[in-house]
Amino acid sequence: FKQESELELWLKTETETANPMAEVITNCRKTGDLGPLQQEGDGKTPEGFYRVRLGSLNTYSSYHLSFNLGFPNRYDRSHGRTGSYLMVHGACASIGCYAMTDPRIEKIYAAVEHALENGQDAVSVHIFPFRMTDQAMIDLGDHPWVDFWINLKQGYDMFEATKRVPKVSVDEKRYTFEEAL
Repeated sequence: FKQESELELWLKTETETANPMAEVITNCRKTGDLGPLQQEGDGKTPEGFYRVRLGSLNTYSSYHLSFNLGFPNRYDRSHGRTGSYLMVHGACASIGCYAMTDPRIEKIYAAVEHALENGQDAVSVHIFPFRMTDQAMIDLGDHPWVDFWINLKQGYDMFEATKRVPKVSVDEKRYTFEEAL
């Protein structure tokens, strides 16, 4: 959540029957103005739905540990967005990435690496401009990105209702969502 400078890390064990548990981890610095990254160097960071795969992990990062978000994804490319090497990383210095501090990235990285090395093909990363409550949407209803955020909120609401990552696709330059099985 960019506005709140928070990352929620959701974990579920194989034997867990209840909903997964979340841990809130605070970013060490703001992650760009509201609205999605349009082009490299515009002072913003991505918003949307991303998938991190094993090859995206970087143990040799200049910022302790990092993983690549996969920006631009299919949605971003359909809108002509540009940029590269958008990372979640350690340290507390960044231009355009999500800086978490070294101890925080160690916890996040370990969870992502564990999932990917134990059979999960990808880890979903959902980047929202803010907690997408109905009130927040009303408060920001005249923002230039509100139509985009309404589309993001569909995926946000689906996860909030089920605590399961929805299947995310792109159709006609919009995100589409299906409930996870």
